[in-house]
Amino acid sequence: MKVTVSRKAHFNAAHRLYRKDWSMEKNDEVFGKCNNPNYHGHNYELIASVTGEIDQETGFVIDVKVLKDIIKTEVEDAFDHKNLNLDVTEFKDLNPTAENIAVVVYNKIKAKLKPSLDLEVTLYETPRNFVSYSGK
Repeated sequence: MKVTVSRKAHFNAAHRLYRKDWSMEKNDEVFGKCNNPNYHGHNYELIASVTGEIDQETGFVIDVKVLKDIIKTEVEDAFDHKNLNLDVTEFKDLNPTAENIAVVVYNKIKAKLKPSLDLEVTLYETPRNFVSYSGK
């Protein structure tokens, strides 16, 4: 019997959507005001959902405290109050779109989970704009 356990988290970060190999005009055309050379920020909300079998001994799929600590270390400490373009290694050559941030977050959390556990991350860039990624 598989059950999903979810944990919410929050971080604030700045970014700029642009491609270094494009002209300013093309970046403006594709990314609009998100191409602001002075960056802009979001109050990101994250939901990390772990699915797996219930451990018969503990009754847990995953100890929520363990999930909380993974998210704190791998996401909140790494991204909170950072400029994603300048301060986060994973985005040195990767455009920090919501889609790419979700994939990076997924990879960072998934690497810390038991292989038998499935993961889905949902990242809210705004209350109305969000993306989900489950490794597929």
